[in-house]
Amino acid sequence: MIRTRFAPSPTGLLHVGNIRTALFNYLVARQAGGTFILRFDDTDRARSRQEFIDAIRHDLEWLGLVWDEEVRQSDRLDRYADRAVTLRANGLLYECFESSDELDLKRKLQRQQGKPPIYDRAALRLTDSERTTLRQNTAGYWRFHLDGSEITWTDGIQGPVTIGTANVSDPVLVRADGQYLYTFASVVDDIDMQITDIVRGADHLTNSAVQIPLIQALGSQPPRFTHHSLLVGPGGAPLAKRDNSLSIATLREQGIEPLVILSRLASLGTADGVRIVHTLDALVDSFNVTAFNANSTTYSAGDLPGLNSDYLRNLDYAAIASHIHALGVPDRIAPQFWSTLRSNISNRSDLDSWWAILRDGVAPDIPREDQEFVTHALTLLPPPPYSESTWQTWTAAAGKSGGRSKSALYRPLRLALTGRETGPSMRDLMPLMQAIAWKTNDKKANNR
Repeated sequence: MIRTRFAPSPTGLLHVGNIRTALFNYLVARQAGGTFILRFDDTDRARSRQEFIDAIRHDLEWLGLVWDEEVRQSDRLDRYADRAVTLRANGLLYECFESSDELDLKRKLQRQQGKPPIYDRAALRLTDSERTTLRQNTAGYWRFHLDGSEITWTDGIQGPVTIGTANVSDPVLVRADGQYLYTFASVVDDIDMQITDIVRGADHLTNSAVQIPLIQALGSQPPRFTHHSLLVGPGGAPLAKRDNSLSIATLREQGIEPLVILSRLASLGTADGVRIVHTLDALVDSFNVTAFNANSTTYSAGDLPGLNSDYLRNLDYAAIASHIHALGVPDRIAPQFWSTLRSNISNRSDLDSWWAILRDGVAPDIPREDQEFVTHALTLLPPPPYSESTWQTWTAAAGKSGGRSKSALYRPLRLALTGRETGPSMRDLMPLMQAIAWKTNDKKANNR
């Protein structure tokens, strides 16, 4: 059975790049009737926070990416310790003592000599006596001993991949303070959770080349790897958690619909245009992970409002009825309310604004040159309820009485009733109006 995982570090809010990875893993699992796991990589005790765990859960649930199992690495520290014992016993995990400054100096000298800036394995040449002396002054950290071989696999997007580990530093698996690092904890989890497919960004290619021999050293076979293109901003910089404008929370506050976000991310990086779907099942059915290219992909939120409008315009009344009901729109006019407004909104909050106008009326600032005309025209308008013929009948009477042509009367009368110069057909809006209110620069009329 297919088993995938999304493994965020709870050190910040999720952004669209993180969600793209979560979405791919979700879709791969769902297409195969498999299992999608949410795993919090929270071994960094200093930076991991419960508020981010809660926010990640909320974002995924809001998007509909519901997981089958949940795991926290902080609950598995004993398991990592046990697996580290195995590696030490097999001579594959060795203790080091260099400080960050010492390592930086070594790398600088290697670059000057035209050598790759990788760890020189000086710790392997230490005697037992030297190690004992060093431990008295500093805590050691632990590296995994790579054998320098070439690691190859067939990637789901990148195709055949070969990375030589001779030019890769032996990775640190356990810090001096005892923290188990991503490379190690992730491998132990993937083995124990029987992960069959790992879908993640192309920035993890070298990580995969390191993790494959580590997986093998722990007695298991590597899963299938798929490394998708990275999302970058318009300037080419990678997306960052600290940029809140990219966060799912921000998009939610802006009224962008979950399926608009997911539809956009499910096409970004392919040769296909965006196809907005109205159900997650439709996205599952159409998804093809091999259709994505390997190059970095530019992300811009500029097209989301337009896509959001398209999505809402094509929603059936049944899909929006609960929102409209919650606004207090009477059931007798609710379907008509939706059919009238659906093509004139960019997000659901626009419905709230329009209902406030229709329910309570507005008090717009009428241009001085139109005040006398509007004041007189409103004396010709009876109180609600109105019919579909009211607008035509009223404007004809107002135009005739005020001596104005159609082109000179529609705009100020629409403004007087809605406070807006544009919007749905007034013929359709007026039967929805519950009250009329208006003001000029000099006075304000009560509801009529």
